[in-house]
Amino acid sequence: MSDYGFFRVAAATPVVKVADPDANAARIIDLIDQAEASKASLVVFPELSITGYTCADLFGQQLLLDSADEAVRRIADHTRGMKATVIVGTPVRIAGRLYNCAAVIRCGEIKGLVPKTFIPGYGEFYEGRWFSSGTDFLGQDGLATIGKHKVTVSPNLLFKAGKATFAVEICEDLWSPIPPSSWHAVQGAEVIVNLSASNEVIMKHMYRRNLVSGQSARTVSAYVYSSCGYGESTQDLVFGGSSLICENGTFMAESERFSTSPSIIYADVDIEKLQILRQKDNTFHAVSPDGSHSKDYAPLYSRIELGAGPDTDFEKELLRYVEPHPFVPGGNAAELDRRAREITSMQVLALATRLSHIGCKKAVLGISGGLDSTLALLVTVLAFDKLGLPRDGVIGITMPGFGTTGRTHGNACGLMDALGITSREIPIGPSVTRHFQDIGQDPGKHDVTYENSQARERTQILMDIANMENGIVVGTGDLSELALGWATYNGDHMSMYGVNASIPKTLVKHLVKWAAVNYFSTTTSTGVNIKDILLDIADTPISPELTPADENGNIAQKTEDIVGPYELHDFFLYNFFRFGYSPQKILFLAKKAFLGQDGDHAFIGPEGKQNTYTEADLSKWLDVFCRRFFSQQFKRSCMPDGPKVGSVSLSPRGDWRMPSDVSATLFMKK
Repeated sequence: MSDYGFFRVAAATPVVKVADPDANAARIIDLIDQAEASKASLVVFPELSITGYTCADLFGQQLLLDSADEAVRRIADHTRGMKATVIVGTPVRIAGRLYNCAAVIRCGEIKGLVPKTFIPGYGEFYEGRWFSSGTDFLGQDGLATIGKHKVTVSPNLLFKAGKATFAVEICEDLWSPIPPSSWHAVQGAEVIVNLSASNEVIMKHMYRRNLVSGQSARTVSAYVYSSCGYGESTQDLVFGGSSLICENGTFMAESERFSTSPSIIYADVDIEKLQILRQKDNTFHAVSPDGSHSKDYAPLYSRIELGAGPDTDFEKELLRYVEPHPFVPGGNAAELDRRAREITSMQVLALATRLSHIGCKKAVLGISGGLDSTLALLVTVLAFDKLGLPRDGVIGITMPGFGTTGRTHGNACGLMDALGITSREIPIGPSVTRHFQDIGQDPGKHDVTYENSQARERTQILMDIANMENGIVVGTGDLSELALGWATYNGDHMSMYGVNASIPKTLVKHLVKWAAVNYFSTTTSTGVNIKDILLDIADTPISPELTPADENGNIAQKTEDIVGPYELHDFFLYNFFRFGYSPQKILFLAKKAFLGQDGDHAFIGPEGKQNTYTEADLSKWLDVFCRRFFSQQFKRSCMPDGPKVGSVSLSPRGDWRMPSDVSATLFMKK
């Protein structure tokens, strides 16, 4: 059973009784048992959860402190034989001073105490009245005694549990200018836990979420935040029980605030992903004002081995959402609109910059009536509008060939006319037939030569007209085609600027439909509705139309029947490129995304249509992806300029450098 690099964490909020460690220990133990049954590797409780945070001057009472020590010892005894690591908040007296600590407990032992570094003394917080700062132990670990346990005390403790390394900070530490977790992360902690007692005032929760998300993203870590809730004193403060789990800036789980019941939330965080992202980021380190590098601080950290975690069956249940369409904007309507508008704006500005830089007032595009050329045309028209150039400087050329259907030809011509650009039609049949005669190609043999001859003829026409018009050829090929090498070398593979170079096919379709509603939902003076044309293009089967239509005049050559569904290939590409996942892990995630947790083989696509896949389908098309991705690098090594829009780019001048002669053998093994 593989863990695929996942690590199950939990954030728990018990209902506390202030100044009653015995009752709190019992409630904490109940939640520990739940976490253990759920195969969590790490379960985090709030700040001072043993006593309650709001004990105030009772922290000066020896009876309370002795009872807290006994409660921690009792919890430790309860964890004997368990695989989960437990972290609880408790006051600890050391050498005549009192510290607000996190006790890290594993299998019957207290493995370490992490004292709070930043002690607030402002507003409603008076912690400095009772607690000393953990800075007392910076540079040299301390030692504390809880019952019979002799425990190391330091803010600089790193704990290794299974494959994950975690560190601890407490509440105010996160709110400081340079949180301790910043240093913990560069020393190797992939998981940061925060024991908190953060009260609620209006809008504070949003700020708190931003802090957790931002620190998680900044440190490329998983952040597990547990805050106290119901049961804390409401003398002047309200504690809502805000627990959060975040991974690299993305929220994985969040508790319901203001509940009167105990709560526990879980998430499976991806340790492997975090390690890969850090490895790729060569600025993942810290430099102090005196020039000291973060590696110089490694000797100041103590590393504690906790042993292997539980045998969590992630195949059976994965406690995280796996997005089947990672390139397509998610969220509500406003968020969808914002992201689509931003993507389109980047494409438009990039092309406008290139045109302005070279002093070009003409752009030439091949318009097929398909998705890619449609998006490229819309971007080009908007770029001309932005530069104040007349649209007749956009020259769209439809070049019907042996497989062109009436539907795509009609949409291509109708769209060009409706947008007010210069349109031309140049049939390629006669010239390609002559070419077949010249090279001895049988026109009845519909092989790769038959197809590529048409693609190269079209590119030649575009290039020559661009020369005649003193313009540039705007490429239409998209990111998915580049990944699969689904382009004719020195045919549609080539242009002078590729505006769709980092737009995958699933996103192209989304942007065309979005543009239909938001930019081009008008009817022309001739009664043509541009929106209707765009929506029909989005609904047309994807095809290069290089083989003859069927007997009914419909598209016979459907790309996805040949290379596989683009939604799968885009999923494979994103996870392979962004996180360096192995094919085994990609297949595992694909099953979760497209087959569901229960493997019911039913998946509802982004348009509400049900797609049916089997595990064999996923494996088959993943093999196709790996084989084509590695064998087609030579096309990407000489691809034209094009703007990077998203987090994935295959430009050899940008994010992806790979030899064209690399072997794919290792990546074909599952």
